[in-house]
Amino acid sequence: MKVVIAGSSGLIGTALVAALRRDGHQVSRLVRRTAAAPDEFAWDPARAQLDERALRGADAVVNLCGVGIGDQRWNGGFKQLLRDSRITPTDVLATAVAAAGVPTLVNASGAHYYGGATGDAVIDETCPAGTDFLATLCRDWEAATAPAAAAGVRTVTLRSAVVLARNGGMLAKLHPLYWLGLGGRLGSGRQYFPWISLDDEVGAIVFALTHPEISGPLNLTGPAPVTNAEFNRALGRALHRPAPFIVPGFALSALVGELSESILHGPRAIPAVLEEAGYTYSHPTVGAALAAAVGRQ
Repeated sequence: MKVVIAGSSGLIGTALVAALRRDGHQVSRLVRRTAAAPDEFAWDPARAQLDERALRGADAVVNLCGVGIGDQRWNGGFKQLLRDSRITPTDVLATAVAAAGVPTLVNASGAHYYGGATGDAVIDETCPAGTDFLATLCRDWEAATAPAAAAGVRTVTLRSAVVLARNGGMLAKLHPLYWLGLGGRLGSGRQYFPWISLDDEVGAIVFALTHPEISGPLNLTGPAPVTNAEFNRALGRALHRPAPFIVPGFALSALVGELSESILHGPRAIPAVLEEAGYTYSHPTVGAALAAAVGRQ
C-alpha cells in the first residue's frame, strides 16, 4: 500500500511512518519546505499548493496536522491558530484527494468532539458533538473532509484521546512534577480522562487503513475509561512516586486559562467501532499503557 502522510514529523506521525514501513508499506511525507529526500513532497496548505506528484498512485492519505492544544495559554490568536492549523490543511487535502481519486482519507480529530458536559454517560461514535470550543473545533475539522466524502472517498475521522508516550505529549510535561512529588488529581478528579497508548494509537490507524469496512468517526481511546483521579493514581504507581496533591479548579483556571474547562470535563468515550471491527489492544488498561510509556512494561 502507498500511503501519503501530512504531519509526519510529530509524535504520532513519526511513529506511524516507522510502523507502516516495518509492515512493508511505501510511505511518502508532505513537508512545508523544499523537499529534500526522495520520500518528500512539498506543500503549502495556506496557499492551497500541493506538488501534483504527491498523490499520484496513492492508496491512502493520512492527515495528522494541527498545533497542540496545550502548546500555550489560550487567547484569541492562539484559538484561531488551532482552527487554521487543522481546518485549512484538511480542506486542501480532502479536495486534492477527491481530484486525484485516492480511495481513502484518514483524518485526525479528537475525543473532545463530544464536549465536556457528558458526565458519566458512555460515549460512542454515534453520540452528537458538544458545544464548547474544542467540540466545535473538532466538528468543523471533520466537516472539512466533506470534499473527499462527497467524491466517494472512504473517509475516517480519528477522534483521538490523550496519547500516552515516553518522549512527548502530556506525559513529558507531567514527569517533572511527579519526580518532585507534586503529582495529583485536577479538580474533583471525578471527570473522565480519555487516554490511549502511542502503540495503540498507531496500531489503530494502521488497522483503519487496512480494514476497508471502517468508515466515518473512529474513537481512538483505550477500552477501559478512567477518571482523572484514577489516571493520576496509576501514573504515580507507574513512576513509583506519590501523587498526593489536588489542584483546585480555580487554580487550574488561573494557570492555563480556558483550556482548564477541557481538562476539568472529559467524555467517557469508548472505542465501539474499533472493538466491533476486531482490533486487539496492546495496552488495554491505563496501567499497562503508562507502564509502557515510562519504560516499566
